[in-house]
Amino acid sequence: MFGSALIVQALGAIFAGVVTLGAFQLSMSMEAVSTEEEFTEAMGPILAFVAGTLGVSVLVGFLGSVLQGVLVVPVARSVLNRRTGFKQMWKLAGRRILPLLGVAVLLTLGGLLAAAAVVGIAVLLFTAMGPGALLIVLPLGLGSIVLFVWIGLKLMLAPAAIVVERTGVYDGLLRSWQLTKNNWWRIFGITLVVAIMVAVIAQIVQIPVSFAATAIGGVVSPHPDQESLASALVLSTVISSAVAALVGSVTFAFQASVFALIYMDLRMRRDGLDVELLRLMETDADPDGIPGAPSVHPGNVWPPNGGPFPSAFPGQRPPA
Repeated sequence: MFGSALIVQALGAIFAGVVTLGAFQLSMSMEAVSTEEEFTEAMGPILAFVAGTLGVSVLVGFLGSVLQGVLVVPVARSVLNRRTGFKQMWKLAGRRILPLLGVAVLLTLGGLLAAAAVVGIAVLLFTAMGPGALLIVLPLGLGSIVLFVWIGLKLMLAPAAIVVERTGVYDGLLRSWQLTKNNWWRIFGITLVVAIMVAVIAQIVQIPVSFAATAIGGVVSPHPDQESLASALVLSTVISSAVAALVGSVTFAFQASVFALIYMDLRMRRDGLDVELLRLMETDADPDGIPGAPSVHPGNVWPPNGGPFPSAFPGQRPPA
């Protein structure tokens, strides 16, 4: 899980480092701007930098949504104390990559379109009403954030459902919506606590590293000319990006584990998945598969007819 998360975080750190260096170059070029014509010419690279920053954020979020579905495999297997290697994890999840990409594209585009709609409405209101539009825009923005969080939590289990239950994109989203029914506040509380823990841990690690990188840069280039500043910035950016990738890998793997456990917990509560897990543990059936997945053997379909897991195995009666 850590290795897979490190790949995604490393890509994000590389792109973020390139954007940081680009921002430094833009700041240096802006110091030489003295006329309105030169300022107009400099706006092109600035807009390109802003677009690049947004693009990096969207790319990392997109890859994170796909990886969240992949990382549910080792978590589901660990419920039965089954170890999962890097190659085996991607082999089991690789068959569901296309639906995972589809749901990631759908969620990413949906979020971008919703944000663009809110920003567009705000711009139109300010254009038509002036500063007085703030009385409408502020509640609109807060309401949009609440709605975004509510829908996001309702759909956050779709990647897990797509991988474990082998559903399509639409069925995965519908399955996530059904599983989170009447459990939204509990999921919100768990997610909020985990997010706070991850943010605190990341800051505890990254703040000293940032100070250390700045101090090293001051030692390497004690004279603050443009070339030495550029060298110090490159060095500090490399150090900070490497540490950020390592910390981000650990925190992302932890968050993905929490989401996967929430998914398994909800299936136990709603589908009686714990009964199927007990059966797998007793019979050691399908040792190389994903617990909770539909049976691949036509004569041994469980649960019967694709319904919910019953409270007892066929032929068994609960004790008196």
